[in-house]
Amino acid sequence: MADFDPSRRQFLKTSMVAGVGVYVANLGSPAFAALFEEGILAPTDAAWDAEAARMRFRLDGVSKVTGAKVFARDIRARDMPHWPDRQSHAFILRTTRCDRTYEGFDLARLEAEDLLPDRVVTAQDLERDGIVVPEFYGPDLLLATGQTPSYLGYPVAILIYHDFARYSIAKNRLKFKQDVIRYGQETGYPQRDPYGTFRYIRVGNDDAYQPDVYSALQETVLTPDYRKRHPIWPEALRSGSDAETAMYHAGRIEEQLASPPEGWVVFEREYYSQYTDHFAMEADNSNCWYDRSSGAMHVVCGTQSPAELASWMPELLAKSRFASKRFFLHPAYTVGYGSKDASVFPYYGLVAALYADGHPVRLANDRYEQFQATMKRHPFSMRHRIAVERDSGKFQIFKLVLDANGGGRANYSNSVAFVGATAAQGIYYFPSSDLTAQANYSRMPEAGSYRGYGTLQTMSATEMMIDELAAELGIDPIELRLRNLLKAGMKNTQGAIPAGASRAGEVLHRARRHPLWTEREQRKQAYEAAHPGKRYGVGFGCVQKDFGHGAEGVFSEVELTPEGRIRLRNIGAEMGTGYATGQAAVCAAWLGRAADEIGTAETEWSDMQMESSGNPYIMAQDEQDRLARNPRWTPLLMQASSASNSAYYFSFPTIEAARIIFRHGLWPAALEYWSRGIGGGQAAPYVVREQEARWVDGKLTASGMEPLSLEFLARRAHEMGGVTAAMAHAFNRWAWATAEYEIDGQRENLPLDGLALKYGAGADSQKRRSMTSPRGYHLLDRANVHYPPTQRNNAGVTYYSACGTLVALAVDTGSGEVEVLDHHTILECGNPIVPELVSGQLQGGVAMGIGHALFEDMPLYEDGPGNGTWNINRYRIPRAKDVAVWRQTSEILPPLSDSDPHKGMAEVVMIPVIPAIANGVAHAIGHRFTRLPITPDKILEVL
Repeated sequence: MADFDPSRRQFLKTSMVAGVGVYVANLGSPAFAALFEEGILAPTDAAWDAEAARMRFRLDGVSKVTGAKVFARDIRARDMPHWPDRQSHAFILRTTRCDRTYEGFDLARLEAEDLLPDRVVTAQDLERDGIVVPEFYGPDLLLATGQTPSYLGYPVAILIYHDFARYSIAKNRLKFKQDVIRYGQETGYPQRDPYGTFRYIRVGNDDAYQPDVYSALQETVLTPDYRKRHPIWPEALRSGSDAETAMYHAGRIEEQLASPPEGWVVFEREYYSQYTDHFAMEADNSNCWYDRSSGAMHVVCGTQSPAELASWMPELLAKSRFASKRFFLHPAYTVGYGSKDASVFPYYGLVAALYADGHPVRLANDRYEQFQATMKRHPFSMRHRIAVERDSGKFQIFKLVLDANGGGRANYSNSVAFVGATAAQGIYYFPSSDLTAQANYSRMPEAGSYRGYGTLQTMSATEMMIDELAAELGIDPIELRLRNLLKAGMKNTQGAIPAGASRAGEVLHRARRHPLWTEREQRKQAYEAAHPGKRYGVGFGCVQKDFGHGAEGVFSEVELTPEGRIRLRNIGAEMGTGYATGQAAVCAAWLGRAADEIGTAETEWSDMQMESSGNPYIMAQDEQDRLARNPRWTPLLMQASSASNSAYYFSFPTIEAARIIFRHGLWPAALEYWSRGIGGGQAAPYVVREQEARWVDGKLTASGMEPLSLEFLARRAHEMGGVTAAMAHAFNRWAWATAEYEIDGQRENLPLDGLALKYGAGADSQKRRSMTSPRGYHLLDRANVHYPPTQRNNAGVTYYSACGTLVALAVDTGSGEVEVLDHHTILECGNPIVPELVSGQLQGGVAMGIGHALFEDMPLYEDGPGNGTWNINRYRIPRAKDVAVWRQTSEILPPLSDSDPHKGMAEVVMIPVIPAIANGVAHAIGHRFTRLPITPDKILEVL
């Protein structure tokens, strides 16, 4: 097979990592569409409704419903025109015990039928050839003989077959066979220190709007030492170090909880949120080819973090004995709810290809393997304590201790634990709080990033507790929530003031007026009279969920051609959310219509010449100040697609780039045209201001000026030498970095820390000389850059979306089954980019929440998914009949104005339905459950 020539194809971009040339072309972009007869995305002009200024349908919708090759799982070697046609296949052998040493495997049952693999890869091969897993993932990729597995399902060997038939039969021969893996001496279960422990202590001022007495944002987050796997906290001193002072305040909080002042009530409960599977419809998979003749590695996979793979995989190859000179990554569209974020799975596909004798190798989990191997949701054990004034119902103290079970690989367990803790307050203000979160090692399969990211567990528990507390105080549950709202300008439990207006109160007021709530007692009587043996209940939950990581680095490029076509490139990966459609749509605010060409999961941005070093989450202020003197430095180049970060963060530099093209390209062209003629033309009699510019039916007008089409303005902007393309980088640490740039002689302060521009053909000679990047960009020098202080890492979160859900349900007293009869969700998400996509996310999120509340559960250890025998015959997920599919309703709060931001909302919509169901069950049968899920056997036990 002739070696692939990227210069001939001209659609792969290149950069260097560890001496390896890296080429990236994603399946969703026009670039990769050159590999196939048709592209994945529909033409934007068909999807964009110019009159209504909205999308008619999602750009990838037609491809998906007609079965086009959209996902990595669909791709075979023959679909890649530069690959060999012959496809090899592989599967992984995994351990199912953690109390004995691993002593090899037995393939005897394959010998008689000539089913032995063509190649077996073991830890010995990886050690010999210098293949080391990236440090983030911890334990080795394959377990060496003589070692005790650190978790159930630990891989020990990769079996490679060069024909599908033998692969398929052999895989079935070995499935569920306990004697394939040989075990040696008994060692007992492995023990490890916790992955991490964090403590957030806050003591507010008497005036909630004044500076705190103590907070994590002002002072510090506590992290302890360990002794025999238990955290050791600093000594408590009133006038000691920040950490010692924190412990002093923690002691005072504990004293008040133990001996509350007169008139206070201290309420305490322990909650448990279970171990669940992602159940992403696309199971983990990869298809990789190592071209031994050229040393090129090609990887097709679904991932939420293509930049990570494009960095870490070449580094792995460079450190090994394999002479890999080039690395080709094709990150496909995917679905994963977090399971494709920092997943270790693609590395097994990469390794398989290195030992496949030059054949492309497909490694794809079946559903049993997916249950055994993919990342899971962390089980949480939580102890909540709330102190409240009995007469006023005002909350005084919130104390939380949570343990998150992270399984056998750390992955994002630390982050999930502390995000869960910092979110636990929900929509409420607490004058004082003490929140401790610990992520623990265990032998269960690893837990990692998952939709909700720890907040689902803690906020559900808080909402369940608030309802019970309302009953104890004799206050309507929504009224109690309203009395304790975290209002705009108040501080969260870390001491940070959330961004913008707090709109959870509007959600509460709408819920309180809804018939499901106002008529709940009448409906209960009527339903139970009409349905003997069933109990009716209505429950409510309301939360606000952060969006973002606390360190977002985003590139985006917008280019306007002379013909008026809009080209867009962005780093975000498509995960089934309609991301490409949304990114195309955000261009319309400044350019009048959606982008015509969209490239997602882009990782090549060498025109910007930016670099990154240090860890943006933990770096010291002096380190940031020193590094920021380099005008090309940024704390983070690119962030993975997760934490609901696409709508706000990933759109932000896209909108800024489009705005710059408008201000310095289209608007000058429009003014020049409107001012032509004697006396200043049609513009002279009026006052024409940029802020009055509007796009109407795809044409630009302002102050009564003649409407001009984008095609007309684009041509004139190019002829005049105006800005016709902008490549931007933005960084956010709970606030945006800013810098000054000189554009057309004007100095502007922009929320960007990197900017490059292209000018039209009519640009003067000085501008043309400045366009020196490989793709003809002028890289601007920034001045007076300001990065958010590193102390803002202690803020935990500042960006929130609010969501509340009402649920009507019935409990069958004979079977214990819970039937969801009706539900209504009220969501606040700023300005929706594409309302239909928001609706789809909302409906899917509610369904996932119903599954978590009522059905989904697994044992943690030997009887759980790590034994390789789990599938949906044992794991119940919600079906249409379980989610009131024909009765569900929702509403989205209208934005405060058309300048409201686009808020992340994909995670928040799945959370409030969980406590709403728990509270509804309590209303139905008079018993409050504190352990999820609420299954029929638990209900029958209390009935």
